Amino acid sequence: MTKETRNIMLATCLSLLVVLGWDAFYARPHLDKERQTQAEMHARATPGAQPEQQAGNFQATRPPQASGLSAPAQEGASAPQKSRADALAESPRVKLDAPAIYGSIALKGGRIDDVSFKAYRETVDPNSPNIVLLSPAGSPSPYYAEAGFIADPGANLVLPGPDTLWQADHDTLTETSPATLTYDNGQGLLFHRKIAVDDRYMFTVTDSVENKSAQAVTLHPYAFVKRHGKPVASGYYRVHEGFVGVIGESGVQEIRYDKIEKEDHATKSFAGTGGWLGLTDKYWAAAVIPDQGTAVEASYSGSGGAPVIYQAGFAGTEGRTLAPGASSEFTSRLFAGAKETATLDKYQANLGIEKFDLLIDWGWFYFITRPMFRLLDLIYRFVGNFGVAILCITVLVKGLFFPLANRSYRAMAKMKAVQPQITAIRDRFPDDKPKQQAEIMALYKREKINPLSGCLPVLIQLPVFFALYKTLVITIEMRQAPFFGWIKDLSQPDPTNVFNLFGLIPFDPTQMPMFGPYLAIGVWPVIMGITMFIQMKVNPEPTDPMQKQVFTWMPVIFTFTLGNFASGLVIYWSWNNLLSVIQQTAIMKRAGVKIELWDNLTGLFRKKATT
Repeated sequence: MTKETRNIMLATCLSLLVVLGWDAFYARPHLDKERQTQAEMHARATPGAQPEQQAGNFQATRPPQASGLSAPAQEGASAPQKSRADALAESPRVKLDAPAIYGSIALKGGRIDDVSFKAYRETVDPNSPNIVLLSPAGSPSPYYAEAGFIADPGANLVLPGPDTLWQADHDTLTETSPATLTYDNGQGLLFHRKIAVDDRYMFTVTDSVENKSAQAVTLHPYAFVKRHGKPVASGYYRVHEGFVGVIGESGVQEIRYDKIEKEDHATKSFAGTGGWLGLTDKYWAAAVIPDQGTAVEASYSGSGGAPVIYQAGFAGTEGRTLAPGASSEFTSRLFAGAKETATLDKYQANLGIEKFDLLIDWGWFYFITRPMFRLLDLIYRFVGNFGVAILCITVLVKGLFFPLANRSYRAMAKMKAVQPQITAIRDRFPDDKPKQQAEIMALYKREKINPLSGCLPVLIQLPVFFALYKTLVITIEMRQAPFFGWIKDLSQPDPTNVFNLFGLIPFDPTQMPMFGPYLAIGVWPVIMGITMFIQMKVNPEPTDPMQKQVFTWMPVIFTFTLGNFASGLVIYWSWNNLLSVIQQTAIMKRAGVKIELWDNLTGLFRKKATT
C-alpha cells in the first residue's frame, strides 16, 4: 500500500470516527436530555402544580416597543397552572369551526388561543388525537396570539388587555361568518375587533377604535405570538425550529429557541415595512403579519426561568392620532396552521406576503429542493403514492445524468484495460514515486483517460440526494405518507428491526446505551446495504488490499449509518443502487468489458473457504 493511499484511508477512518463520535456523545445525548426536560415539564403541568413562573424580562411580557410605548398589562405571575380544559373554561368563548381548523376565541383578552387541526393526527392511527397547535395561558403548554393598540408614553388611557372582557356578536366563527368583539373603556373610546378566518389557516384581525371623547388620542397597533416553554424537538438537526420571519427588505431571520438567550438582553430587533414573523416547528407554525404597507419594529425575545417565554411580534412605528369624533382601524393577520407548500404559495401570491414560502426550511439547496418537491408532487398526483413517486423521480434523475454515467463507466472500462500497463510502470520504477506518477499521467493522456471522471456523477448527484432528504424531512405532505406493506410513514425510519427478529423477541435494541441508535436496522436498510454491496462488486476490485477492505465494508457502515434515516430516503438509495447496477452492466457490456460481479463474489467466498 502506497503512502498516499494509507493517508487517504487514515483520513477517511478518522473523519468517520469524528462523525460517529459527535453523534453518539453530543448530538443524541443533547437531544435525549432536551426531550427528557420537556417530558418532565409537561409531567409537572397538571392541576395542583406549582404556580407558573412568568417572565422577569419586561420585553417578553409585552409586545415589541415602538419608541418607548407602554404596553397593556399582562396576566399576573401567580396564576396557577391548570389542565387545558380548565384553562379554556376560564373565559367565555366564541366557537371556531372552519374547514381546516377548530377551537375557540377567548372573549377574555380577545385572544386566539385555541386551535386544533381537523386533518392531522398525532400518529397514523385514524383514532389518535388531533394535533393541537394553540393553547391558552395557564394550560400545560401555553401558545397563543394577541393583537391590539399601545398608547403613547405617559398617556393615561385604559386600553384592552389580557383581562379585558369583550362582547361578541356571534357565538360561532366560521369561514362565512366573521365574529366582531366590542369593548368600551368608559373614557370615550369604543374598540371593535373583527375576526375572520378562511378555508385553511389564515385569520384576519381588524382592530378599530372610535374616539367619542373630547381629546385627541394617539395609538400604535401591535400583534405577537407567544409560547411558554420550548416544544419537544423533532430530532432532525437540519430542521429549523424556533423564531423565523422576514421584515421589510431583510432576508429570512432564523434563530433557534436555545440561541435567542445569547442575543443582547435575549432580544433580537429589526425594522422595516411589511413582512411577517413568528414561531415555527417542523410541520406547524404561528406567525403574525402586519399590513404590508405599514412600517413596524419587530423583535424576537426569550426570558423568564422555567419555562422560558418566547415571543415574536411587532408594533407600528407611526402612531395614528384620532381627533374627537374620529375613528381608525388597523388590519393584521395571523397564520396558525400546517406548513403546506401549496397553501403558503397561495398566501404569498394572493396576499402579497413576501417570501412567505420560507416559513418552510428549504435549506441551502433551495433552488434544487423546491423544484424537487414540485416534481415529486406532480408525479404523486398521477400515481397516488409518494413512495412510487420517489421511485419514478429516481429513474428521471438517472436518465438526466445518463451521459455523465456513460462517460464515467467508459472511463472505468479504459482504466481496467490499462491496468497491466500501470502495474508494469510501478514494477519498472519501484522506488521512484514521482517518476511513477509522471509515467502514469502520460499513459492517461495517451489513452485519453480522466481518472476523476468516475467521481463526477456521484459528486453531481449529492445535491440531489440532500435535496430529496430535505424534502422528505421538512414537507408536511410527506408526513404519514404510506408506501406499501409495513412502511406507513415515509418520513420516519423503517419500523422493523433485524436485531429483535422483526418483533419476535420482546426488546428494543435501539434503547441499548451508546450504540442503541445505530441498531435501528430494518428491512429496507438491509436491502440498501445489499444493493450497495452488489454495486461495488460490479466494478473491478482495487489492487490495494486496504482499499479493497474499505470498499468491502463500506456497505455495512452505510447500512448502520442510514438505518435511522427516513424510510423514503433509504428506499430511494436502494432503488438508485439497483438502477446503477443495471445501467453500469449494460454500458460495460456494450463497451466489451467483462462484468466483474460474479468473479468478485465467487472470489470472496473462495478466499473465505480457503482461509
